[in-house]
Amino acid sequence: MQTVTIDIINSRAIKLLKELELLQLIHFRKDEKKSPVKLCNWAAKYKGSMTKQSITDVDDQLNELRNEWE
Repeated sequence: MQTVTIDIINSRAIKLLKELELLQLIHFRKDEKKSPVKLCNWAAKYKGSMTKQSITDVDDQLNELRNEWE
């Protein structure tokens, strides 16, 4: 038996592969080691989650946080 990895370009290929499995020429198995990488659009996900502030306001907040630790 030989194991190969393929990339499906067209969904019709899945149907063909399932037919090959019915003919007992190939066997499908779940590869639990590899999971597809999900890309996340971070800009769209967090857009608008922070309000715009002036640089002096941000600097003041950072100084206030730093002073709390002392």
